[in-house]
Amino acid sequence: MLTDEEIKFLEEKALAVRRHIIRMIYTAQSGHPGGSLSATDILVTLYFKYLKHRWAEPNWSERDRFVLSKGHGVPALYAVLAECGYFPKEELLTLRKINSRLQGHPDARKLPGIEASTGSLGQGLSVACGMALAGKIDKKDYRVYALIGDGESESGQIWEAAMTAHHYKLDNLTVFLDRNNLQIDGCTENIMCLEPLSTKWEAAGWHVLEINGHNYREIGYAIEESWTVKEKPTMIIAKTIKGKGVSFMENNVSFHGKPPTKEEAERAMKELGDTL
Repeated sequence: MLTDEEIKFLEEKALAVRRHIIRMIYTAQSGHPGGSLSATDILVTLYFKYLKHRWAEPNWSERDRFVLSKGHGVPALYAVLAECGYFPKEELLTLRKINSRLQGHPDARKLPGIEASTGSLGQGLSVACGMALAGKIDKKDYRVYALIGDGESESGQIWEAAMTAHHYKLDNLTVFLDRNNLQIDGCTENIMCLEPLSTKWEAAGWHVLEINGHNYREIGYAIEESWTVKEKPTMIIAKTIKGKGVSFMENNVSFHGKPPTKEEAERAMKELGDTL
């Protein structure tokens, strides 16, 4: 389990990532701050504690794979990859600019550390299933992790992938569901009722855990438990806050895909203990 020192380290990294997210999206004047901030603690815990990867050798064959199915949340992933050393931090401010490697959604052809080009919601989980199945066929011991959104879970392809993972007994697949309860048009339960989520995933043949997606110990415990599960994939329903870390963005659906103004960005950075 995570030690106090490890948690302190993860907290510091998450703070750095949140600062990057605000700067990136403000500079680009385009992007999705809400879902990037809600996913930050999950990504930080994965990349800085549990994911088996090498920044200097991004195509290392034995690496674990991570697929960001909710591709619009990629500012968080870019920030984490930069903090890991995959590319210079200065490049983060090229987000969404012409000829930048940091597109508005992940492009696996352009940037080291990106495993799959995603953004068409619902497709990433299928890609992750393919990677996990390939690992089984090739008798590799790498694991595959994916992050899906709750709004994205309204897509039929998510449930096709859920059946596929169960059918092939993909116990090397662990999926986080970023349950922040908001999507671009409002509350998920008003757009398309998802509950009871845990019951649905259990019925689909998955091992299901529900955690606080901002609690590093709970995130770590869930990941470690997923390693012990045999002959079924694991779904970790992470209860999060959209816009986590910036008071006026938290649970505010308007910041799903809206960049902050200069005044808002300065206020956000002040809350995060830094300046714009």
